[in-house]
Amino acid sequence: MKISEILDNGRINLSLEVFPPKKWENIEATEQAVSEMAKLSPSFVSVTYGAGGGTSAYTTRIANHIRNGCGLTALSHMTCVGTDREKALSLMRELAADGVENILALRGDIPESGEYKKDFKYACDLASFIKQNGDFCVGGACYPEGHPDAPSIAKDIDALKIKAESGVDFFTTQMFFDNNIFYCFLNKLYQRGIKTPVITGIMPITNASQLKRIISLSGSIIPTRFLAIVEKFGEDPASMRQAGILYACEQIVDLVANGVRNVHIYTMNRPEVASAIVHNLSEIVK
Repeated sequence: MKISEILDNGRINLSLEVFPPKKWENIEATEQAVSEMAKLSPSFVSVTYGAGGGTSAYTTRIANHIRNGCGLTALSHMTCVGTDREKALSLMRELAADGVENILALRGDIPESGEYKKDFKYACDLASFIKQNGDFCVGGACYPEGHPDAPSIAKDIDALKIKAESGVDFFTTQMFFDNNIFYCFLNKLYQRGIKTPVITGIMPITNASQLKRIISLSGSIIPTRFLAIVEKFGEDPASMRQAGILYACEQIVDLVANGVRNVHIYTMNRPEVASAIVHNLSEIVK
């Protein structure tokens, strides 16, 4: 099924994201984690592309497992950084053969060396190429706090407008921890005439070191309320895990109460975290 159809079903949709292993010998463990998450009946499961596209073969293998091993809708990531035209076509043929109908087109992280395949300069270029050469539902990323490389949020919104016009069927947000930032961002999209559906990305923070890494990589604004949680429970793994899950659940409850119907959870390949969130929301998301 195409994700555009899922987003149009009138229900509250909860989806999950996993990432491929760094080594092939760990592929079965990742597939087992996906199989555990499949028991939660997510609306779809996405799988990332790996740094620099170096694990793209793992991505398509896991996407196949999601689709054909678990019977779920799969969303496979693809990046400009790790893909030239020939490789994009090859991956698209493989995904189509496996029945995978959805691709998230991303720029990807620029390697420190600055050297990468440059057939696609921007995500909109890759999205347009996929649309022109295959029958895929194509998604794109958006950043409620602004893309790290954008000179301003206004310029970032301009770039999203171009991405929407390239044929992107939906956007998925980078993680955020203050829902008001997302609501403000959504209003900016509407003012700019961007009507592409937006899926909200939620990251449950279950340990203090995870938070430090997220801040260093994404620069996300962390509300004082959540910093207090980390200060209080950060040294107690069990308490921090529970508090982080509850915070993510509170975010989702607030989003749903304010009319958001599509929520994507960055699971970090942890079925137990995904399960705790889904069960906490059992009467809200159904």
